[in-house]
Amino acid sequence: MATILEAPPPAVASEQQSLAGSLDATIPSKHDGNLLIGTWNIRRFGNLTRDWGTSGNDYSPKRDLRSLLSIASIISRFDVCAVQEVGSNLRALRDMMKYLGDRWAFIMTDVTRGKKGNSERLAYIFDTDRVQLSGLACELVLPPEVLGDPSNISKQFARTPYAVSFRAGSETFILVTAHILYGDSSQERVPELEAIAEWMAEWAKSSKRFHHNLILLGDFNIDRKGDPLWDAFSSTGLVVPDALNRVPRSIFHAGKDDKFYDQIAWFTRSKKAQLNMSFLDAGNFDFVPILYPSLTRQQLSHRISDHYPLWAEFARR
Repeated sequence: MATILEAPPPAVASEQQSLAGSLDATIPSKHDGNLLIGTWNIRRFGNLTRDWGTSGNDYSPKRDLRSLLSIASIISRFDVCAVQEVGSNLRALRDMMKYLGDRWAFIMTDVTRGKKGNSERLAYIFDTDRVQLSGLACELVLPPEVLGDPSNISKQFARTPYAVSFRAGSETFILVTAHILYGDSSQERVPELEAIAEWMAEWAKSSKRFHHNLILLGDFNIDRKGDPLWDAFSSTGLVVPDALNRVPRSIFHAGKDDKFYDQIAWFTRSKKAQLNMSFLDAGNFDFVPILYPSLTRQQLSHRISDHYPLWAEFARR
C-alpha cells in the first residue's frame, strides 16, 4: 500500500512543481509581518484511497494520494485554514497531517448528527510555527429565548458554527467558521444567515474592549451579492473585502452566473469594528488549470473540491 510520505511518481511530482509555481504567483509568501487566513469547503473530506492514481484502476473513493498531496500543498500556504465538510472518516485528514509534519496541528468539532448535519465536522488546520491556540474553542448555540421568539429563527443551526481563538505575535484573533444549510430553497437559508449575523454583532460589541480580532469565514451558500441571502448575511454590518467580490467561489460557476457561497468577513463600522489588524489583500486560488487536466470539472471536484479556497492577508505586529 502506498503512503503519502513516500516519493510520488514522476508525473505527480511534475504536477506538484506546476502547482507550487502557481501558488507562488497567487498567494503571498509567509513572513514575520503578515498573517494568512484561509477557508475551504473541501468536498466530502473523509475517506481516502492510498494509491497514487497512476495504475489506471477504478477505485472508490476517488480522492487518492495524488489528490491529497495537492490539497495539502494548498493548505500549507496558509497560517490557519478553516475547513468545511470534514467527514466522520478521518483517513484523508490524518494522512494529510502526517505529510504536513509536526509543526502543523488541527482542532475540530465532532460530527453533526441528524440528516441536515450530514455527518460533517468543522475544522481548523494551522501552522504552529506561525500561530498558536489562545484558549477559546466553542460552538455557537442559540439560547432558548431566541428560539422561542416568533420573529427569530425557530431551530438551532443545522451545523453549529465553530469559534476558535488564535494568537500570532501580539495579535489575538477569533475565527468563526460555518457551513450554512443549503436546504430545498434559498429562502430556507435566510434564518440561519440572519441568526449568525446577529450573533456576530453581539459578540463584537461585548468583546471589542479586549481588542480581539473577530472574523467570520466559511461556506454560507449565498447565491449573489445583493440578493436576500446576501442582505441577511450583511444585515448587522459584516463586510467582505472588495477583492473577494471579484473572484469565483465554485469551479462550476463563472462570470454572471457566479455564486458567492464562501466568504471572509468582519465588522468595520465604528460601534462594531472588530478588526484591529490591517487588511492587506484577499483572493481565491484556481487549481483547475493545473490539476487533472484530462478530467471533467465534475470528476475533479471529487478529487480536489467543487469550491475554490479563499484567503485573506493581514499585517501583524
